[in-house]
Amino acid sequence: EVLPATAVAKALADLDSDDAALLVDDLEEGKRETVLAAVPDVDRAVLQESLTFEEETAGRLMQREFVAAPEFWTAGQTIDHMRSTHDDLPDLFFEVYVVDPGFRPVGAVPLSNLLRAPRDARLMDILGPVQALINPDMDQEEVAFLFSKYNLISAPVVDAGGRLKGMLTIDDIVDVIEAENKEDMLALAGVSDADVSDNIARSVRAGAPWLLLNLGTAFVASASIALFQGTIEKVVALAAVMPIVASVGGNAGNQTLAVTVRALADREMTVSNAARAVSREAATGVMNGLIVALVLGAAASFWFHDPRLALVSASAVLINLTCAGLM
Repeated sequence: EVLPATAVAKALADLDSDDAALLVDDLEEGKRETVLAAVPDVDRAVLQESLTFEEETAGRLMQREFVAAPEFWTAGQTIDHMRSTHDDLPDLFFEVYVVDPGFRPVGAVPLSNLLRAPRDARLMDILGPVQALINPDMDQEEVAFLFSKYNLISAPVVDAGGRLKGMLTIDDIVDVIEAENKEDMLALAGVSDADVSDNIARSVRAGAPWLLLNLGTAFVASASIALFQGTIEKVVALAAVMPIVASVGGNAGNQTLAVTVRALADREMTVSNAARAVSREAATGVMNGLIVALVLGAAASFWFHDPRLALVSASAVLINLTCAGLM
């Protein structure tokens, strides 16, 4: 915040384009314009183009510095070219992209293969397929899924015409995976993105809506209990059993929710297998309900010496766990 715009602009020139774009995006609007005005024209155009892409897309993460070579080059020519232009190379890269005359990637040569190949080996003879072509508008979560699916360490980014525009590397995707996992965990806890450094008002806004929603469902539960107020007055032991049934049902619902959200995040649950997943969780609820019902029924019978109360307790927990898994 205390650095003059010229110092920030000089620092941006020393960064890879993806890191520079991240820094510029974090600047306040007024400071950003001042800093960009001090950046060289070419670098400013690249940064401004990055900011045109939506947040959390591949275009924002994309690094413009990459190494590409024509398909007719040899391994020796490629290595010599990289040595002669070392100042312009990315700080971190793993592959040389082989492109056709239209600058469309036709394959990639890992640096490990390039260094092992004879100098006269043609790139066309040692290249491997490109596992995934990334569109700049692709959501970062989808990009992370592709990196995980194909065990990628880098991937080319292409425009609508298939021309090479940049690349994504695993160091950026690890950050995306951490961010998406954090988002999933917060969703499970019923809060939006709130950090420990946030002020009280933001923290309250993150959690209060879900607490109010839970309050509404609690009123529904209380209304259901009120319908049987007369029965509870006659059989006071029911009041001791009710919290047990409710607590076990809540835990069962959280288990199912965690499994389901994880399956959605990993793309394991789709429209085609959703019915099977619902059936499985409902059946799991029934089986868990039978196991817990037997234990609770036996405990209630021993505790209250009333077989009917034991049967009611066991039935209640069976129904509750089945509903928890299904809902």
